[in-house]
Amino acid sequence: MNSSRRGFFKTSAFAFASSTILSAIPLVNVNTQTSKKLKMTFRPYTLDLKHVFTVATLSRTTTPVVLVEIEYDGIVGFGEASMPPYLGESQESVMAFLKRVDLTKYDNPFDLETILRDIDLLAFHNTAAKASIDIALHDLVGKLIGQPWFNIWGYDKKKAPNTTFTIGIDTAAVVKEKTKEAVGFKILKVKLGKDNDKEMIESVRAITDVPLTADPNQGWKDKFYALDMIHWLKEKGVVYIEQPMAKEKYEDHAWLTERSPLPILADESCQRLSDIHSIQGAYNGIVIKLMKCTGMREAHKMITLARSLNMKIMFGCMTETSCAISAASHLSPMVDWADLDGMLLIKNDPFIGTTVKDGKLVLSEGAGIGVKKIS
Repeated sequence: MNSSRRGFFKTSAFAFASSTILSAIPLVNVNTQTSKKLKMTFRPYTLDLKHVFTVATLSRTTTPVVLVEIEYDGIVGFGEASMPPYLGESQESVMAFLKRVDLTKYDNPFDLETILRDIDLLAFHNTAAKASIDIALHDLVGKLIGQPWFNIWGYDKKKAPNTTFTIGIDTAAVVKEKTKEAVGFKILKVKLGKDNDKEMIESVRAITDVPLTADPNQGWKDKFYALDMIHWLKEKGVVYIEQPMAKEKYEDHAWLTERSPLPILADESCQRLSDIHSIQGAYNGIVIKLMKCTGMREAHKMITLARSLNMKIMFGCMTETSCAISAASHLSPMVDWADLDGMLLIKNDPFIGTTVKDGKLVLSEGAGIGVKKIS
């Protein structure tokens, strides 16, 4: 067989790979002798936000994260745990969890299913901590294979969607300034849920006529108010609503979804794969976030299940560095909408990776999740 045909078959193998890529690992020239071990290190880091970030329940100017590195045979994979307050995790809890993880007992870094299952069983929650390991292992494995994950999964990176840019709750004047900063974005996300919902939308509309999305973050208390607001928001060019009421209000959300002229997406109500069946019927779709669902592997499974149930999918994020955002972006070609702007909201991103051009996600060609550490 000549070299060009060998090259063709090698490229094709990556193009047709999916979540079962691990079954083809013997084709990859990687030495997994027991003398080589996985080594994990981690450190706390604080993200400084460009603006005060306000949602229905709180305001903040920083986000604590923990940055993770996993090394194998001289190759390093990068990961991240981001802890906004509602997750109930902290740098201390994440690092305490990571100290319990012994990766040295695993000889084969490609055995992601076993490694990540074992880690998930260490504790009931700690989803951001688990996600940091998941992301780092995916980055490492992609680098060992020499391919970005969108190639490994067989996704077309050109199908990565536009991302929303988030406008947090603020005064009308500040909202207008934030909207001006978002020039070039094809769709904006507006945080709602306080007593100035209409002022928020009108302030954005004073600057731009691009499509909007609305996220009350469980801030609406009454289903009748929610329905009236959604009809009004539709007239203002809003295309979908995230988590309008408290996550416990299943029946109210089911009532609202049945009558709403816009899709209703479950965010706080849908954390992990096991939640999808339980919220089916109360929402039109789900919001997937790596920090909620323990990382890329479970997010991939959530997309598959949601699609089989004919549910809409939005891929979201916390305030994160380009590390976690880049990881999520490799799954973005398979979703309906993306809200992956977390790295654009901070002043001290220690990585470069996925970027945004004219509002569209641009995935890096780099192996793994495609990030480089710059600080």
